[in-house]
Amino acid sequence: MRLATVAIDGTTAAAVITDGGASIVARAGGGRYLDIGEMLSDGQEGIDAASRSASEEPDLTVDECHFVRPILSPGAVFCVGLNYASHIREMGRELPEAPTLFSKLPRSLTDPGAVIHVPAISESIDYEGELCIVIGRSGRNISREAALDHVAGVTVINDVTLRDLQKRTLQWFAGKTLESATPVGPIIVTLDEVGEIGSLELVVLVNGEERQRAELSDLVFDAPALIADISRVVTLQPGDLIATGTPGGVGDAMDPKQYLRDGDVVEVTISKVGTLRNTFKVDS
Repeated sequence: MRLATVAIDGTTAAAVITDGGASIVARAGGGRYLDIGEMLSDGQEGIDAASRSASEEPDLTVDECHFVRPILSPGAVFCVGLNYASHIREMGRELPEAPTLFSKLPRSLTDPGAVIHVPAISESIDYEGELCIVIGRSGRNISREAALDHVAGVTVINDVTLRDLQKRTLQWFAGKTLESATPVGPIIVTLDEVGEIGSLELVVLVNGEERQRAELSDLVFDAPALIADISRVVTLQPGDLIATGTPGGVGDAMDPKQYLRDGDVVEVTISKVGTLRNTFKVDS
């Protein structure tokens, strides 16, 4: 299935996306789920409701769909740094023995298609196209073998980074969690439709120019490894997000460095998943 959260009637609703448009997911007892996160929190009932909606006539045509981020208020946003061998090499580092983990505040997220406003606190705005894992079932101390059973699907995320703020201390938080600056979406695609995650390809364009291209098989720590590692620390909950890291080609590693400027358009595409497109507005 292809799942999304759409704006409708002055509010939002979880929906199943088909070639014909969006079918709103209705609760068993009536009413709507406000987003995919709320639907996932309803467990099997939510999944069953989505399955029923997939066979119904769309409530919105494709042209009428206005997508917002699929999970409006995730309980946690886990991020992984230095997880592609190509990116690790371009940054001049050794391959890590364990995932480099950090987190973003949920308020750092924004919608597909949103204009991302970056205040004048930074002069080094960078893009990082990434695959994002969406947790569908809670679990603690999850084994690698069982990890994918806890996944609702995958989507696209752009881990927008303010490099100067990131580098001013050993902790990356300030450079990674600018409010309303990390777009996610628009579609969550379930694993049965995606197939083998390692066979997917990620491409990032800036104003139509290719900057990043990598197969997800280049990940040092794949999805099962990340889920197993993080779940040893905290219980993963439905709607939690795991951004899996970015490949080589970030602006900070180019010579000369190529940071984002006012009006730049960044497109992150993952095969079989979709394209996340945002324009950047640098405030003076």
